[in-house]
Amino acid sequence: MIRVLLADDEAMIRGGVAAILATDPEIAVVAEAGNGAGAVGLARAHRPDVAMLDIRMPGMDGLAAAAELRRAVPETAVIMLTTFDEDAYVARALALGASGFLLKAADPRELIIGVKAVADGAAYLSPGIARRVIAQLHSGRLDRIEPARERVAALTPRERDVLAGVGRGLSNQEIARELNISEGTVKAHVSAVLVRLGARNRVQAAITAYEAGLTDPS
Repeated sequence: MIRVLLADDEAMIRGGVAAILATDPEIAVVAEAGNGAGAVGLARAHRPDVAMLDIRMPGMDGLAAAAELRRAVPETAVIMLTTFDEDAYVARALALGASGFLLKAADPRELIIGVKAVADGAAYLSPGIARRVIAQLHSGRLDRIEPARERVAALTPRERDVLAGVGRGLSNQEIARELNISEGTVKAHVSAVLVRLGARNRVQAAITAYEAGLTDPS
């Protein structure tokens, strides 16, 4: 069972998201908060697998809550859920360690897909956002190729294999199956790769994989 925390200052939005997630028997909403501070407190208490945070909330907003959750409850994956898709929000959310970014106007099925993806150790961006991130990578990639290659060169061959899988958006289970190793071994390699690359999450690691030429973002 995937345990989810919802945080949004609009009760109607929380109710709608909870209702959508309740249609999947593998997902349970264990707590709801109306602001970022409440989300952090509930996350400490419930230790959910996924926290789904609205960006704009009174007091502590979703971005500040995401940063605090990464410090206080690092095992909880963070998804940003918002009506805003400006690049500045996307960049800040990813820099703070968010594993997913979903738009409220997206297909409701994306909520379930995104929750399951990040709970399984992968990352998920709404398709429109993903396209813009890739376009930004293309525009500035040349300046980052050599630094990325140097960081990747310091990895072991197996770590590079795992990073390539992360770069392709594979979950830990999929990487394990592809490399014929245990899922626990994959998790250990992913943790080591993040530390050695100085990456906060899988999204940043995937970007490094692309910049180093390990994977094609298409």
